[in-house]
Amino acid sequence: MSFDVGKIRNLAVIAHGGAGKTSLVEAILFDSGSTDRIGRIEDGNTVTDYEPEEIQRKISISSAMAFCDWNGYRFNIIDTPGYINFIEDTNACLSVVDGAIVIVSALSGIKAETGKIWQFADNYEIPRIVFINKMDRENADFTSALEGIEKAYGVAAIPLNIPLGVESGFEGVIDLIKMKAVKFRDGAMTETDIPDAFKADAEEYRKKLVEKVAELDDALLEKYLEGTDPSDEEINKGIREGSVSGMFIPVVCGSATGNTGVHQLLDAAVLCLPSPADKADRTPLKGKNPRTGEEVFRKPAADDPLSLRVFKTIADPFAGKLTLFRVFSGVLKPDSTVYNTNRDSKEKMGNMFYLLGKKQSPVKELGPGEMAAVAKLKNAQTGDTLTDPGNPVLFDPVRFADPMISYAIDPKSRGDEEKVSTGLQRLLEEDPTLKFHRDPESKEMILSGMGQMHLEVTLEKLKRKFGVEVIMKTPKIPYRETIKTASNAQGKYKKQSGGRGQFGDCWIKLEPLPRGSGFEFVNQIVGGAIPKQYIPAVEKGIVEKMKEGLIAGYPLIDLRVTLYDGSYHNVDSSEMAFKIAGSMALQKAAKDAKAVILEPIVKIEVSSPEEFLGNVIGDLNAKRGKVQGVDSLPGGTQKVVALVPMAEMLTYANQLNALTSGQGMYTMETSHYEEAPSHVAQKIIAEKEEAKKEG
Repeated sequence: MSFDVGKIRNLAVIAHGGAGKTSLVEAILFDSGSTDRIGRIEDGNTVTDYEPEEIQRKISISSAMAFCDWNGYRFNIIDTPGYINFIEDTNACLSVVDGAIVIVSALSGIKAETGKIWQFADNYEIPRIVFINKMDRENADFTSALEGIEKAYGVAAIPLNIPLGVESGFEGVIDLIKMKAVKFRDGAMTETDIPDAFKADAEEYRKKLVEKVAELDDALLEKYLEGTDPSDEEINKGIREGSVSGMFIPVVCGSATGNTGVHQLLDAAVLCLPSPADKADRTPLKGKNPRTGEEVFRKPAADDPLSLRVFKTIADPFAGKLTLFRVFSGVLKPDSTVYNTNRDSKEKMGNMFYLLGKKQSPVKELGPGEMAAVAKLKNAQTGDTLTDPGNPVLFDPVRFADPMISYAIDPKSRGDEEKVSTGLQRLLEEDPTLKFHRDPESKEMILSGMGQMHLEVTLEKLKRKFGVEVIMKTPKIPYRETIKTASNAQGKYKKQSGGRGQFGDCWIKLEPLPRGSGFEFVNQIVGGAIPKQYIPAVEKGIVEKMKEGLIAGYPLIDLRVTLYDGSYHNVDSSEMAFKIAGSMALQKAAKDAKAVILEPIVKIEVSSPEEFLGNVIGDLNAKRGKVQGVDSLPGGTQKVVALVPMAEMLTYANQLNALTSGQGMYTMETSHYEEAPSHVAQKIIAEKEEAKKEG
């Protein structure tokens, strides 16, 4: 069955970890009749947190889909992760929704992750409503949460309802449009007059709501200034316009675990958030024709050419790959052939399903705006565009952050390298923020991700899904060596032991180059002191010796080698002899060139609440870091930019969590190499010597 596109609401539920997203989705599914009970995170029986790793940790690790029907509207809901290790999954999900419910805790307010996710929503121009949750908990503060939203995001937050009581006295909400109190008890909802104790607050908040709505319409404003209040219909129309246009953020409140205020939230989502058609009217859906490069548009209409985007992939070793997608235009049937514009390949659609967590409901046809899953597509990956083969379009790709932490991994059982590699490749399809490669220098298998928990969860999945266990180790740091002064040396290789001998003789000059220059080889041989055919062999010998290093076995960089003299033997000289001579010359010259160890330096940007700024800067200084600057961001967040040795940052994700009570975030990228201090260099050399003895 295809739904009327105007009656669809595609929503992501977003917030920082622990704000109550999964609990809210449980309440929504129960109140709308999609489920017959409310699951609890503590019991591990919620619809959208069903992976064993989520049940064990009691957090959302992976986004999950659900659907429900409410007063004739179809809600497609994505419950998204909020912890920093997993929020790039949320980024992918926001590329396919039209609106979002942002949960703000009445206890903790705005956190750093909320700011990051809010930025994702801004990038996709997604209208939002805010649900202030946990109003029934001790220390709940509606006003503080409301002020925090406005301060953090510089946007007007306009309540549509306010709490009726707080903490243990929280009974329900006061509807500011109808000006009625709505009480909840034992699953029953009753509407009454506003108690006297709350009337003044309700009237004050209603006044702000009406003023905000009137500001959007000159005729309405004129009426209001003349003393005529807008009708409920005019208020609702203004609320919708203000919300969909982003002029303000509507706010409702309640308790997800107490199932209070959830009906009002669903009504607000219908009123305030756009259908696929509304969203397309304001932000036309555009892409490029992959064949011509021309800009093309797609409308959420059944008679438009088919287009859809993959926003998630789930790897299953038994059922095969499950691909989650959103139809943007056209009609999709199970036997359709679609063209993957990202991979330049055709795929045959198989059986399609609506998803309620892991429960699948077969569907025979999908219209514009609908979201579903399909099994066993061969090539489709997260972010891919699938289209009508005759009318292709390529939507802008989803851009994911680069990994922030890397570990070396070793299989627990010998001979399992292939199983590790195969399993991880499948998990990489599921999670675009993972990176996996074998380091050519250290020969280690390196797994990179968004944080230590991200990697631990990945390896738990590897064991559960593909039956292979690995050990995580800190990866080897890619130190380098270089020289500090110029020097000259002769490399002479002479071997005579019956029959034809070996003879190669060369003189070279070493000179240091500026950092990042690499290697230069200069040939200044004149008069045939060394025949032309042997000169490449000298360079080859030098380059191979550079890979071995001079003092600790790390590659030599940033130097110029000038070959300026030498001699040869008509019979005994050979390429091999000159290669060895070149290697010997470098070894000798390096003794006077003051070889040193270089360590890699990373550029790090740390975002932290202002209260933890001193902790962050002090810790970076203790890590031999050089702070380059501090900038203020919205919401009382500070951004520190610093240059720090890579060796000090390998487990920074965990340390930052401890320093900032889990509210800090960072990005890191390799910057340059610097000479290691002598005490650090001595330690590196000693460790290398120890490794040689053990190896």
